[in-house]
Amino acid sequence: MQLAELLRGRRVAVLTGAGASTDSGIPDYRGPVSRLKPRDPIKLHRFVGDAAARARYWARSTVGWPRFRAFRPNRVHEALARLERAGHLGACITQNVDRLHRKAGHERVIELHGSLFEARCLDCGAHEARDALQARLLALNPDAAGWTYALAPDGDVDIPDDVIGRFRVPPCAACGGLLKPDVVFFGENVPPARVRACYDEVDAAGALLVVGSSLAVFSSYRFALRARDRDLPIAIINQGDTRADPFATLRLDAPAAPTLEALERALSPGRRPG
Repeated sequence: MQLAELLRGRRVAVLTGAGASTDSGIPDYRGPVSRLKPRDPIKLHRFVGDAAARARYWARSTVGWPRFRAFRPNRVHEALARLERAGHLGACITQNVDRLHRKAGHERVIELHGSLFEARCLDCGAHEARDALQARLLALNPDAAGWTYALAPDGDVDIPDDVIGRFRVPPCAACGGLLKPDVVFFGENVPPARVRACYDEVDAAGALLVVGSSLAVFSSYRFALRARDRDLPIAIINQGDTRADPFATLRLDAPAAPTLEALERALSPGRRPG
């Protein structure tokens, strides 16, 4: 297997994107279906400056959270976790905010864009578990527990404006400040310390494996550039074009799960995935 020959004996840094989670039921941003329905994610400046926009975000989140937290790891996450345990992979840098790599047992995970499983106060920096915040959201908005607004495939919810107008958003429990999901919004920068940690992982690696990402956003693409500049082999498993295709060492336009399971078999003969 060409992929196994490229990665065998090297310390491999892994970079994953939304395509790693599609088999769990979480749609990606730039897959064939997503391109048919353009998304308009909330921007940081609007979340901070517009109370109605914040209420709309948290109202939708209140409806969608039980479904989101219930998503389970799929064969991609499980194969990567097993490859880590077998010593074939190093840290996993993920663009995803779903925490599925950790749920699958991958121990060294850097959540590049944060995680929806926590909220953070923009005033004092305190963190709050999303489950705890959900309880406070429902305490302030008891009717929300019975809302039956339909969830779209991408997790969005169409809630009438008059309902959103009555929705109450709890403040930070520590200081009364403004709470935000602990994820990087559009228009927001990844924390510098997190970026440095990702660069350190690439710098210490002998190869970079990209799984399920088009690398369309610079926040992840820069690590492929770093690997290129260090003359590291770059292997990409993604269905569809990626921004790093012109300088990738190996490009596989294939489903990630069976490809990674074949990689397991090639690197660990006699071991059956699963």
